Amino acid sequence: MTRIVADISVSLDGFVTGPDPGPDNGLGTGGEALHTWAFSDHPDDRRLLREGTARSGAVVLGRRLFDVVDGPYGWDDTTGYGAREVGRPAFIVVTSTPPEAVRLTGLDWTFVTTGLPDAVTVARLRAEAASSAAGRDLDVVLMGGGATVGTALDAGLVDVLSLHLAPVLLGHGTPLFTGGAPRALVQRQVTSTPNATHLIYDVG
Repeated sequence: MTRIVADISVSLDGFVTGPDPGPDNGLGTGGEALHTWAFSDHPDDRRLLREGTARSGAVVLGRRLFDVVDGPYGWDDTTGYGAREVGRPAFIVVTSTPPEAVRLTGLDWTFVTTGLPDAVTVARLRAEAASSAAGRDLDVVLMGGGATVGTALDAGLVDVLSLHLAPVLLGHGTPLFTGGAPRALVQRQVTSTPNATHLIYDVG
């Protein structure tokens, strides 16, 4: 079964970037601390990263995040989703206008201009096809940014919420939760490391 998994790192005070994020400063000032766990050699951090990327059949991201990862200071052959692990899935970008050019031409990009629900539908079809090819269930991962994950939660599109709670207070930045619809969560897993508390919830 293909699940829709919202997976994002967040500070203790609820921000997914520091102040002043932009294409040349994707995580904002101080925001790099949110992803310390992803570059850690701690065995539990490594295991969770490996398991998450291994189950990714397709990944959904918003246009602002795409502009960061495809920008001059974004992903390359050694950094980015799955670069240190098992490979890279299809990437589905929610945008009003597709970009004129893509720097990361070696990745599988699809641009959806008709909204987040349609992007999730496209991603589900891609993940189901990848599942058939792999002979095992793969997920759709909503990797961000914060507005994309928050909108998906509000719209009832998310099956699983995976938070990587970093031990940092950013003070300002991009909030993950902005007062959306109430949702019941069922806690399924808690894994603590020096770099993050990894929380997995089923979304009611």
